[in-house]
Amino acid sequence: MAAEISAHKTTALKNPSNYALASHRLRRTLHTSTKQPIVLVACGSFNPITYHHLRMFEIAKDFIRQNTNFEIVGGYLSPVSDGYKKAGLVSAHDRVKMCTLATEQESSWLMVDSWEALQSYQRTAVVLDHFDYEINTVVGGVSTRDGEHRDVQIMLLAGSDLISTMSEPGVWSHDDLDNILGRHGTFVIERTGAALDQATDNLARWRNNIYPIAQLVQNDVSSTKVRLFFRRGLSVQYLLPAAVIDYIEQNNLYPDDGPCMEKDKGKDRESGNSESNNVHATQSTLGTGYDKFINQLDMYKQTLSVSKITS
Repeated sequence: MAAEISAHKTTALKNPSNYALASHRLRRTLHTSTKQPIVLVACGSFNPITYHHLRMFEIAKDFIRQNTNFEIVGGYLSPVSDGYKKAGLVSAHDRVKMCTLATEQESSWLMVDSWEALQSYQRTAVVLDHFDYEINTVVGGVSTRDGEHRDVQIMLLAGSDLISTMSEPGVWSHDDLDNILGRHGTFVIERTGAALDQATDNLARWRNNIYPIAQLVQNDVSSTKVRLFFRRGLSVQYLLPAAVIDYIEQNNLYPDDGPCMEKDKGKDRESGNSESNNVHATQSTLGTGYDKFINQLDMYKQTLSVSKITS
């Protein structure tokens, strides 16, 4: 059953110059008048965007259609700004461009919003409020086939690694959690190595607005691993859209620079600053598994080099 939308109305937020919400794929009329219209929003680095990011929306769409009283009227990717200051993060301009190439060529309903990317660092709660204002106030929400107006519920789409950080004391502010999980709600896609059940148990007070979704086909492709492939000179074909690969290669975004020391998964935590911690903050779920992956990758590349010499 759809959760009730808070009566709270979002006020206008400051927009970057010449900003306008992409709405060319936002469906303005509900197919089923008894369902609650929702828009899915995925926040992240998208450095670069992969097929896994796109696949998360499709997994959520199947779950929503079969298990809830929601109806999706749109989906957005919201890349973080350069103020995120994550090691190895390419420019917001490039990440917005890659996301746009991916959604326009690989999807019939997803869109990219540049509001978060093209200004100073914004908290996830503020980003969701921004979508609420733009879609329900500026655009005017949606309507039923009979012309009845409906407000759209904005819901976060996230991986279980992100949700795991929400259950850790001191990482996210309580007010932001209450806004994200209580007012908006979230769909959580299971990810390899992240304990989904434990994370949601620790967020029990918002349980009715958290929708865990299992992956029927496990996919552990990550932007971190894709960057490592680029930097080791290995193929990334079929891990991300061809247009995105072309853009990366044309602009030399992830040059082969030898061993890569990046181990962060999400934004580095800054001690004592909960506002910078709680947005898009994701605790590293790679750990020693990441080191093992690095070693396997380097051994694989060495094997390729030996095979080339002996052939």
